[in-house]
Amino acid sequence: MDKANGIRARFFNQSMFTIDLTVKNTPYPLSVQRKSEEDALALYKQIVDIMGSGHSQILELTCEKQPEKKIAVVSGEISAVQLSQKSSSAATGRTPGFVALAE
Repeated sequence: MDKANGIRARFFNQSMFTIDLTVKNTPYPLSVQRKSEEDALALYKQIVDIMGSGHSQILELTCEKQPEKKIAVVSGEISAVQLSQKSSSAATGRTPGFVALAE
């Protein structure tokens, strides 16, 4: 395998974990990505704990896929959080979100 194919193979085999936040009265989710499953799961649990605490606070998030991307949201406005894995090596044919329509 030549160098270009090796780089391409590593790129296409990388998985990213996406954390989507659904914010009240906002039609689109806010999303950040994590490179490792452990980091994504830790962030997911942190958000769930903050949501359940009953105390509103500002939650600041950054994205590992796009480091310049920063999000700040009031935790009391978060109505749902979702953790999903996106692999660029194989498309599942499913769109992201909480509900999948029957075909």
